Amino acid sequence: MKVYAVIDTNVIVSSILSSHSDSATVLVRDNILDGKLIPLFNEDILAEYKDVLNRPKFKFPSSLVKAVLDAITSIGLYMDRTESGELFPDPKDAVFYEVALSKEDSYLVTGNTKHFPTSPIVVTPAEMLEILFRSE
Repeated sequence: MKVYAVIDTNVIVSSILSSHSDSATVLVRDNILDGKLIPLFNEDILAEYKDVLNRPKFKFPSSLVKAVLDAITSIGLYMDRTESGELFPDPKDAVFYEVALSKEDSYLVTGNTKHFPTSPIVVTPAEMLEILFRSE
């Protein structure tokens, strides 16, 4: 069974920066590449990924940024936002939550759960791995 989730930018960055192949963020990325976890996205999310991944402090090669974006768009599923009416500490985070709301039984995987409403759809990378394990 496939699981659908919006992947917060911090999870993507952490998966690239991690030197541990068994870290939760790396394993989330591996599950995306294996087709078990289908990322949900829209233009705003892709723009955020591109902006953050291209920040000079990370020094990610442009070829890596392109490969990440290409993988998400080819493996993932484009979704529109479902307005939540929720208030967010950072209004730019709303899109991640609202895209996750647009597909039934999907999740938002983030390392910063406090930035989002308390909801069963908002999970950490480790919690997502548990969900993936149960869905096998």
